[in-house]
Amino acid sequence: MKRILITGMSGTGKSTVVGRLQARGFEAVDTDEAQWSEFAAAPGDIEPGWVWREERMRKFLAVPRSQSVFVSGCVSNQGKFYPEFDHVVLFSAPTEIILKRLESRTNNAYGKVPAEREEILGYLETVEPLLRRGADLEINTAEFSAEQITEKLIALTRQS
Repeated sequence: MKRILITGMSGTGKSTVVGRLQARGFEAVDTDEAQWSEFAAAPGDIEPGWVWREERMRKFLAVPRSQSVFVSGCVSNQGKFYPEFDHVVLFSAPTEIILKRLESRTNNAYGKVPAEREEILGYLETVEPLLRRGADLEINTAEFSAEQITEKLIALTRQS
């Protein structure tokens, strides 16, 4: 079965789609949770940041499954795991839409204060191009409903 990574900047809709995948019966993990990630310096990073707990992620991805699994996140050490995924899907959206989503979302406080929004704007310039280079599919989440995006991801599990 397929292992699909959903990545992208804050406010692009990753958590929303993970919730929809879970509601459809898929194993879908949002790695923003402390059980999956921690604030630390990944090897090669100059400064600490949000990184996956590598041993836990390796074990999770190594488990044989009868159904496809989705992992969502955006961390500095995710590239180490790209070979473990069948697809790396980048969620993107125009900056103004991301900022509106951050302002109105209720499931995550990140991006509510000006300093965090400035940080996200910086990541859009520096990190998103790196994510784009590592992705094999990009979905502009402003162009589709959450349900349409969910269907696109499920369709990836059916490709040979």
